[in-house]
This record gives sequence, structure tokens and C-alpha cells, in this order.
Amino acid sequence: MIRILANDGIHADALMLLEEASIEVVTTKIPQDDLIQKLQDFDGIIVRSATKVRKELIEACPRLKIIVRAGVGLDNVDVDFAKSKNISVFNTPGASTRAVAELTLAHIFALSRNLHTANRSLAGKNPDFAALKKSLAGGMELKDKTVGIIGFGRIGQELAKLCLPMGMKVIAYDPYVDKGVIHYDVFGDTAIKLTVEINTTDFNKVIQKANFICVHISGKDVIIGKEQMLQMKKGACLINTSRGGVISESDLIEMLDNGHLGGAALDVFTNEPNPNPDLLNHPKISVTPHIGAETKQAQVKIAMELADKIIHFFEN
Repeated sequence: MIRILANDGIHADALMLLEEASIEVVTTKIPQDDLIQKLQDFDGIIVRSATKVRKELIEACPRLKIIVRAGVGLDNVDVDFAKSKNISVFNTPGASTRAVAELTLAHIFALSRNLHTANRSLAGKNPDFAALKKSLAGGMELKDKTVGIIGFGRIGQELAKLCLPMGMKVIAYDPYVDKGVIHYDVFGDTAIKLTVEINTTDFNKVIQKANFICVHISGKDVIIGKEQMLQMKKGACLINTSRGGVISESDLIEMLDNGHLGGAALDVFTNEPNPNPDLLNHPKISVTPHIGAETKQAQVKIAMELADKIIHFFEN
């Protein structure tokens, strides 16, 4: 019987589909250090962000045929090495697109009206309501503001689709995408097209113009550090809902403290699940605990997509 380890959990809908296909799914969490022994008894593994599937683990598990990441990025899987061992690697890139884009927009709203500061301050002991009202009176409206999207794949395009109807200008950087046409279906039979300015070569031209810079890329290397932050407008806001590590967290704190950047929002961190407390407690940073894909709808879509891919793989 085919055995799959869902080491970071699995949605009930996916579990049901796999079991109906006569695939045994084990949901008991196995610690990372024990996987090298325990995974040898499985044909496949489903992971999220927590479990790492590295070369040593893959090498030690010759029975392994498939690795599935319930989510977008594959930075916790040694993909090339797995493929060299004839192990198929899948993710679910489309399932959480809307959820991540909406969370990014929520952070834009939070930063524009200082919602994170208001929530923290009002929740404190004996808040000075009048003083707080005065200090938070300088919010901004989003109409006519520019959003710079770094990485114009599925999520970046979905964010653009949300921002454009609010009267925001959208510009983007992506070396692999040269057309920025956003489609809207109105009442099912009428299509509207709006165009986004895409820069395929000069990253700085996008971040220099934007009021909000939103990062939607995969990878582990820092692409935005002090040098890039200094290129941004004074008072600009930087938002990362993609991967921890693509923004230098120490440089971010420095640029917020010296007033060059007006704010930041982070859903991902370098040292998850133990982020730097200076980020979590910073008055200019809106934070969420890596919940970009954590909506009920996204989880159902992820479940259906990963179950379909696993079943199709073993049927063929």
C-alpha cells in the first residue's frame, strides 16, 4: 500500500480524497532529527514550511518517490537533488494566491492609517485616548499612491488587480515577465483590461517611485538591504509577505529608526518560529505570524490541489 507522511498536517478534505484512493496517510508529526530513519518507510512526504527535506534525508530514503509542498515556495526542499534521484517534487502555486495578495493589501491599509499602532496602544493599560487620536491623525488615503511590486508572478498580479480599482498606480519589477495586462471580468460577459508598467532590468527604478514596496519573490538571498532602502522615497513603506531573509532585517530597523522609511509590514521572518523581538515590538512595523496562506478558502484549495497531484502521480 502507498504510504504518505503528512508531517506538517493535512486538511481533512485532502485526507479523505487520498484515503478514498487507497493511499495511507500518516499525520503523526515526526521530529526533524528522526525523519532520516522514519521516512524510509514512506513513498512520499507532504510538508509545509516547518519540515526540511534536504539532500541527506533524500539520500537516506530510497523508497521515496514524491515530495509535495502544501504552499508556494520550495526553499525547504533540495529540489534539484531530489529530481536527480528520480523523485518528483510538486507544490501548490495557485491555491493561496488570493489569500496572500489580500493579506498584503491588509498591511497596506494598516500602514496607511497606523492601525497596528492604534491597536497596540489602545490595548495598553489606561490609554490616553485624546493624545492617541491626535498622534494618529496623519494617516494617508491610498488613491493616487504608487505600489511597487517586486516579483510579478501570480501573487504580484493578484495584488495589482486589487490595488488598481482603488485608484492606486501600480508598477512592477520582474526579469521574467514583460507584459503587465490585468484582466477583470464584469458580470461574466464583459472584460476590462488595465496595464501595469513592468521593468525587466532596473530594480531601482521601481523602488525609487513607490510609496509602498511589496515583495513577492521566492528565494533565500537578501535582495533588499540598506543600499536599496536608501533608494526608496523618504517615508516609503516596505512590505514582505513572501520569504523571510529576502529583506535585511537589521537594515530595515535602522532605516525605520532614522526616519528614512515610514513603516514596514512583515508576515515572514528570518528566524522563524523565533523572530527577532525588535521587529515584533517595533512601533513602525505591522506584523503577522506567517499567515499569508492561512484562510479557510486557501487551505481547501491547497488540499484539493495536492491530493489531485498525488493521486494522479501514483495512477500514472
